[in-house]
Amino acid sequence: MNERAATVPPPGGYRLAVLGDPVSHSLSPAMHNAVLGALGLEGVYSRRRVDERGMTTAASEMRTGELHGANITMPHKGVAARLADSLSSDAARAGSVNTWTLEGGEMLVGHSTDVEAIRRVWVRAGLPTDCPVLVVGAGGAASAAMVALEDRDLWCAARRPEAVSALAGRVDVPFRPLEWGGSLPGAVVVNATPLGMRGGDLPVRLLEESTGLFDMAYLAGGEETGAVRWMRERRKPASDGLEMLAAQAEASFEMWTGHETPAGLMERVARTGETSAG
Repeated sequence: MNERAATVPPPGGYRLAVLGDPVSHSLSPAMHNAVLGALGLEGVYSRRRVDERGMTTAASEMRTGELHGANITMPHKGVAARLADSLSSDAARAGSVNTWTLEGGEMLVGHSTDVEAIRRVWVRAGLPTDCPVLVVGAGGAASAAMVALEDRDLWCAARRPEAVSALAGRVDVPFRPLEWGGSLPGAVVVNATPLGMRGGDLPVRLLEESTGLFDMAYLAGGEETGAVRWMRERRKPASDGLEMLAAQAEASFEMWTGHETPAGLMERVARTGETSAG
């Protein structure tokens, strides 16, 4: 159990959703509904394709108790932050919201469970904690990584130097820039780009000189990205985006219900489609 007390499902069960556009590809409903079933909790988690007006409607439903929890995906993470009454420390510093909760029966709070997911998966994957970290990319995913790993020796490389400067302005975390195409021997590489997911892959040189890989990209059907497979074939610690996706879903579910999720269930559903507790 996490620090929140487990709650009794509301009348009619939990009403949970993922909000975004598009959302037809989202694995969140399968993961959350599997956990609701495994724990014997009444409720349903659904997809909602919404525009900004739909986000405003969903925020109102959260405040009135018609909706008991929501995840937010692209392109509405910034809108979710603006609509919230308050932001958690992680969300405020990362400049992104992917989860809404209702606090005190009236305050809509925005969270970034991506930050918590990075911390959880780093430990589970056995990634080094005493090595430099090279974050590849400078978008929202990179922001979450910087906040999650703020106590490390952080570096950042992105195709556009101005994006790295913008990242430095968004997050109050010290890091050093590295020229795109360069490498940092002995570092753990964090791939915060679509490389490996939408074509292309991380340069092999980066992987050869690294001590581990945290790949936020993932492939449909649960296959490992080429970079993760390359690392594991050489017995180097690595994790992929499905592990992070499952971990952020676990954190969200625990916030809404106070119930700890069955170990490994969300990742198994995301990777294989299997929905039983097993």
